[in-house]
Amino acid sequence: MEVLVGTDIIEVERIKEAMQDTNFMKKVFTTKEIEYCESKKENIKYQHYAARFSGKEAVFKAISKSLKNKYDISWKNIEITNDENLRPVAKIVYDTEKDKQNLQDIINTKIDISISHIKDLAVATAVVILEN
Repeated sequence: MEVLVGTDIIEVERIKEAMQDTNFMKKVFTTKEIEYCESKKENIKYQHYAARFSGKEAVFKAISKSLKNKYDISWKNIEITNDENLRPVAKIVYDTEKDKQNLQDIINTKIDISISHIKDLAVATAVVILEN
């Protein structure tokens, strides 16, 4: 068993600015993530987007050494949602057979994630457990 950790921090304003380009949103966030963030009040929704972005970065940093090619995974292959108790949950998702094939070694990876945000910053830490 191997335990891998990734962490990331980002300015909320950077995500807010990037979101002015709708291609950024479509490239980075899944439908579930967009629905969740858009359900928030206008003054805090970008904190939620930034937290999810930071979460994706943290997961990528943790799993990157397990990937044959870092370009095998895209932003939308990492999805940050909430469980029934509103705790963040990170998982590897795929839409195509090519994605499934590229990510087969990590699809069922156990990921624990913690995300937090305030007015200006979002931070995330991911812990990944790989069974050898």
